[in-house]
Amino acid sequence: MNIDRAIFAIAGGFILASIALSQLHSVNWLWFTAFVGANMLQASFTGFCPLAMILKKLGLRSGNAFS
Repeated sequence: MNIDRAIFAIAGGFILASIALSQLHSVNWLWFTAFVGANMLQASFTGFCPLAMILKKLGLRSGNAFS
């Protein structure tokens, strides 16, 4: 697995988890969904992704998006 696929998997997991938590616990969990979406949007324009930097330090190889 490369960094790009890991980011998509982790972000998707965070989004699904926060939607589930908003239904089961508190609607305020949707703010976490908005944060993840905003971070994905800014990463698409700037190329800066903190999660990509962490995954690179953990030894995952770079994909095309975050090289």
